[in-house]
Amino acid sequence: MKPRRLAIPLMVLMVPLLALLLSACDPHYNWRDYRSKDAPYSVLFPGKPATHTREVLLAELPVELPVKMTMTAAEVDDVLFAVGSAELADAAQAQGALLALQTALARNINATITSQATAASGVQTTVSIEAKGMRNGQPALLMGRFIARDRRVYQVVVMGDQRHISREQVATFLDSFKLQ
Repeated sequence: MKPRRLAIPLMVLMVPLLALLLSACDPHYNWRDYRSKDAPYSVLFPGKPATHTREVLLAELPVELPVKMTMTAAEVDDVLFAVGSAELADAAQAQGALLALQTALARNINATITSQATAASGVQTTVSIEAKGMRNGQPALLMGRFIARDRRVYQVVVMGDQRHISREQVATFLDSFKLQ
């Protein structure tokens, strides 16, 4: 009889626990681990990402320099989660490249940077920003981290209609980015 008594309360506890766990999962976000083949990083994307590579001009450098940039991104509810990476010819260009990446993205949504923080340690600099602007006639929000390590630069950003941006999902994405 004792095993039966334990089984009933355990089942009674498991049903609410299962319901709680299922309610915590947002069906719009299907988080999956991604490891780049082009650059040494990993990140969690909220959906299946697509990758594209193209040359971009980094206009904020002393000499406009075409750089091959690889962008990997997934979109959920009009919100773009993206990681861009590029390798520069010289590590001395990294700070200018970070500024160029921030400026270009902010320009895409006619944004004003509302907060910015910089952290530097050894060979790595990280600039975190938040910017507000307009995209397709709707208020847009850009949140991201721009990272320079040696000759590589990265942009890890979430951008889209601010009504659809969940700060919890942004934190999950940004905090999951790891350099190898």
